[in-house]
Amino acid sequence: MEENILDGNRLISDIAEQNIRPATLEEYVGQKDVTENLKVFIEAAKIRKESLDHVLLYGPPGLGKTTLAYIIANELDVNIKCASGPSIEKSGDLAAVLSTLEPGDVLFIDEIHRMPKYIEEILYSAMEDFKLDIVLNNDGKSRNIQIDLPPFTLVGATTRAGDISAPLRDRFGIISKLSYYSKEDLTKIILRTSRVLEMEINEDAAFIVAGRCRKTPRIANRLFKRIRDFTLVEGLETIDVLITKSSLERLKVDEFGLDNIDIEYLHSLIEKFNGGPVGVETIATSIGEEVTTIEDVVEPFLMQEGFIKRTPRGRVATEKSYNHLHITHNESLF
Repeated sequence: MEENILDGNRLISDIAEQNIRPATLEEYVGQKDVTENLKVFIEAAKIRKESLDHVLLYGPPGLGKTTLAYIIANELDVNIKCASGPSIEKSGDLAAVLSTLEPGDVLFIDEIHRMPKYIEEILYSAMEDFKLDIVLNNDGKSRNIQIDLPPFTLVGATTRAGDISAPLRDRFGIISKLSYYSKEDLTKIILRTSRVLEMEINEDAAFIVAGRCRKTPRIANRLFKRIRDFTLVEGLETIDVLITKSSLERLKVDEFGLDNIDIEYLHSLIEKFNGGPVGVETIATSIGEEVTTIEDVVEPFLMQEGFIKRTPRGRVATEKSYNHLHITHNESLF
């Protein structure tokens, strides 16, 4: 299956992104309110010589939640252990992860909203009392065992804060929302990536990429790496405006950061369904895409940028969509 370069979720091609992550809060660009508060909380925990309160980071994919988890561990000068919600299927899986923790360590659970409910309930006592209560079944008999855990910090990340149960959410002492980035901050991130990857990009070119990456650092870095490929093959030493624009054109990423799927979605909504309202399942079927792809990748950005509206009766195209596709909007007289 072909990867969507504008998908904010982590793709296989992003595996090598570890080397371009900032290591400290000082290096981290953007999310100023979040990082400034974290500096205070981390410093206070170090002064008290206690583990940091559990941290919940939420927001759209690709905004730096994983990076912040690694930075928190680095700033605390402790180890980080990583897991993902869907991978913790049994109480034994959770016990295996927790039993490796040393005092003060950070446990990072990505997609924490996808943990099974019974695993979540086991986690409550681990977060509150640093104790792990497990029921063991042996020869048809069950018995409870309790394991003492060292104090640790759980950092949970989610793109769907609403899917996290209230009891779990209440056990996080620090809850921070990550927002979409400004063009100025994204330009700084792209310039930093260019230095780390040793491929120069001029500031005007970086600003163009910043305007087409859906306000998301992960997509900005992904676009930079693809433009770098075009630049190297052209035999150029610096990424300039000309090669940036031609590369983005070849990647089919327009000036608003829309790609073929977005354009196909808008064309279908306007031309097949008269601009809506129409249900997401109907649109997905009409363009041959999965409903989850439409809901998680396509629609959030289109809605945020004002191309579509979500109404009780379905999706509706806005005037901005008609203008962008150069289609005359004949509104009903009735």
